Formats: sequence, C-alpha cells, structure tokens
Amino acid sequence: MEKVLIIEDDKFLRDLLYKKLTEDNFSVATAFDGEEGLKKIQEENPNLVLLDLILPGINGFEVLKKTKENPATKEIPVIVLSNLGQKEDVERAKKLGAEDYLIKAHFTLEEIVNKIRKYL
Repeated sequence: MEKVLIIEDDKFLRDLLYKKLTEDNFSVATAFDGEEGLKKIQEENPNLVLLDLILPGINGFEVLKKTKENPATKEIPVIVLSNLGQKEDVERAKKLGAEDYLIKAHFTLEEIVNKIRKYL
C-alpha cells in the first residue's frame, strides 16, 4: 500500500484529504506544520508528500529544500498544494524539486488523487 504524507495546517482540508485518500486505499500520515512534517518524512518514509507552503514555523519551501537535500529522502516525490498561485512561487517550488504544483482552489479532491497516482 502506497503511503502519502499530508503536511497541511488547515484541519478541515487535512481531514478531507485524509478521508479521500484512505477511501482510495492509500496509507496516510499527516503533519500540522513544517517541523512535524520533516520529522514524519524521516520516520514514515512516505511514497509521496502532499505539501502546503504556508505553514506555522518552518514553511513549505524550507521543508521541500531540506527533503530534497537529504540523500535518504531526496527521491520522495513532493506535490505542492497551496493557495499561493504566483508564478515566482511555482517556479521556486519546482526549482527546489517539487514534482508538481497544485493551486488549492483549482483542483477537486478527485483531481488531487489522480495527480498523486500519476507520481507513484
């Protein structure tokens, strides 16, 4: 079973994603902020990370950077799921190694799951 780590501070969205992914037969771990997210990437060794950028403490860009710099975790695909839609943010995330960049308002849960499947 593929394991997805959701790093998202919005409880409502985190719970929604968790429910949808478990229904679609994924194993799911969640983290509320960047620090917990980095810890869980190490501990859980997920097959994919769904990452918000605006997080309490360590932001998503920093989580992405640290994940991709670490030889043990650099191969894990990271999909950014954010409200930040500026071209600079998208480019920065891709430069840091994000597989894809989804703007929250533009995607349904089903489309997000399809993107996850694409990268697994």
